[in-house]
Amino acid sequence: MKYIDEYRDPDTALRYAEKIRSMTTREWTLMEICGGQTHAIVKFGIDHLIPQEITLVHGPGCPVCVTPLEIIDKAIVIASRSDVIFTSFGDMLRVPGSSEDLLTVKSEGGDVRVVYSPLDAVKLAQNNPGKKVVFFAVGFETTAPANAMAVWHAKQQHIDNFSVLTSHVLVPPAMETILSSPSHLVQAFLAAGHVCTVMGYEEYFPIAETYKAPIVVTGFEPVDILQGIYMAVKQLEEGRAIVENQYSRAVRREGNIPARKLLSDVFEVVDRKWRGIGLISNSGWGLKPEFEMHDAEKIFDVVGIETQESPVCIAGQILQGLKKPHECLAFGKDCKPEHPLGAPMVSSEGACAAYFHYGRFKGAS
Repeated sequence: MKYIDEYRDPDTALRYAEKIRSMTTREWTLMEICGGQTHAIVKFGIDHLIPQEITLVHGPGCPVCVTPLEIIDKAIVIASRSDVIFTSFGDMLRVPGSSEDLLTVKSEGGDVRVVYSPLDAVKLAQNNPGKKVVFFAVGFETTAPANAMAVWHAKQQHIDNFSVLTSHVLVPPAMETILSSPSHLVQAFLAAGHVCTVMGYEEYFPIAETYKAPIVVTGFEPVDILQGIYMAVKQLEEGRAIVENQYSRAVRREGNIPARKLLSDVFEVVDRKWRGIGLISNSGWGLKPEFEMHDAEKIFDVVGIETQESPVCIAGQILQGLKKPHECLAFGKDCKPEHPLGAPMVSSEGACAAYFHYGRFKGAS
């Protein structure tokens, strides 16, 4: 961003921190939804700037972290085939499956390649007609438009050897799942600004109203996050629960209309499993029937693969804001970035990786 310095200005950040302290009269628990926000909070010590009465918990906002174990295993099965070029963004290669990861498949001779765009994978398919090229399409609403464009382009150009292994998830249903749990701690949300650049924020209105939880669409720099916290706490202190947009320089209420149309043309809403959380109804996207010739799950017949999570990893509790990374008995001991037990430790956006990387890695006693 051209004018990034103003959103990292120490004086402005300290002013917001002081305003938050001066208005806080009781304990509040806020959840940030985005892994990028989690890393900013830990990196810049934002949780130490605000009063101790305010607790920030880390939600299921890391796309790598919430990709279910069975999808990783399906990717490994497909990538191990000799007739396949399996493509992915780099952060998925080290996510552990049941027994290995995609990097292991690559080391054993599988043709696994890192690409920087799904359209790069489409070009690979065009240039390698004797191979089946698969792109690992994971993530939230943010990455979905590019993946939808790749599928749409492949169909239009009759590139029949291109397919996607899809595990797209949607933020609003996850928020509702958290708020409807009897054990939830969350009283307000900092919503992910980049998701809202695509989808807008009208979907959040009924959530805020139904669960009486303020939702503030928030950016990713320290001043953004502190202003978002200020707006959320102000609502809580005043007994209000509405949707507000802190990230107005990038987000419009209606979102990106052309991108939303493309998504509705290519995808349909489906039930989706979330790693560590389980099945959430109507919480994901899958390809519409007219694009099933590009659906890797159906092409390679891996629909029936099921798996069990590690009994040691508490990623699910961390992703729901019930626990923090250092409360895991394996954190910083059996689970480290070089040998992760769960996705929140391996992902660049994972809460566990943030705590470890920025020095908050004392294991639980």
